[in-house]
Amino acid sequence: MDDHEQGYFTEENSAEVVIGRNKNAGDARLKEVMAVITRKLHEAVKEIEPTQKEWFEAIMFLTRTGQMCTDWRQEFILLSDTLGVSMLVDAINHRKPAGASESTVLGPFYVHDAPELPLGSNICLDHKGEDMVISGIVRDTAGRPIPNVKLDVWQTNDDGFYDVQQKGLQPDFNLRGVFRTDEAGRYWFRAVKPRFYPIPDDGPVGQLLGKLGRHPFRPAHLHFIISGDGFETLTTHIFDPDDRYIDSDAVFGVKKSLLAKFEKIDDPERARQFAFANPFWETKFDFVLAPEKKG
Repeated sequence: MDDHEQGYFTEENSAEVVIGRNKNAGDARLKEVMAVITRKLHEAVKEIEPTQKEWFEAIMFLTRTGQMCTDWRQEFILLSDTLGVSMLVDAINHRKPAGASESTVLGPFYVHDAPELPLGSNICLDHKGEDMVISGIVRDTAGRPIPNVKLDVWQTNDDGFYDVQQKGLQPDFNLRGVFRTDEAGRYWFRAVKPRFYPIPDDGPVGQLLGKLGRHPFRPAHLHFIISGDGFETLTTHIFDPDDRYIDSDAVFGVKKSLLAKFEKIDDPERARQFAFANPFWETKFDFVLAPEKKG
């Protein structure tokens, strides 16, 4: 018997015995990760001291979470989101230099191959909701405008739904589009004012939120994936600072630097130029891209 296989399992040495069994793991990173997870998990169990009934309830919660997963819904990602783990992983993997725009979670409703549109296009295809124009400049960390930057944008409609959630009710690619900055780094497009919405709360994660006294809502926001040659791709949102859920986002995605000003404009002439009803909404937000890391 090898040394690492010896040692009887006790309450006091439980983690060490389990970690020791993994001595011959072929994947060094897996061995390292499992050692940390095992140690922290055993620490939690010792601190909580769950009853057998509580432990079984936890197992059944995870079972129901797995059973809820489908090709279009990932309940475990939802669990990660609502525990703040998704945002923590995002923060660790997207540390930015001073001045660069911050990232946030991608979200489950991104769609590849949205149409590329001319600047100024209206991405609202069903003409429902409160008209809004969004504009800004994309710069590098030295303050220089960046031309030909790709901005992939998407958002909810006025009812708080993405097009993929309402197949047959919303047109395909409604409130989605791809734009490129002009020679001065500028972008602008027309859309509608987004609305807060709930994350899926009809499964075990939603039930857990209810038991914890938490709501399932995300504040109103627009999604952006911004990419350009020589720069790190930025996945981020801009948020309505006046939204009722801005301080209690169910998935912890709000960052102070991503608060935009959503301003209501009463100007019939400008509204006419945008082919909008009057009044309309306007938000201006500039992005700063970090240089691509070498190596």
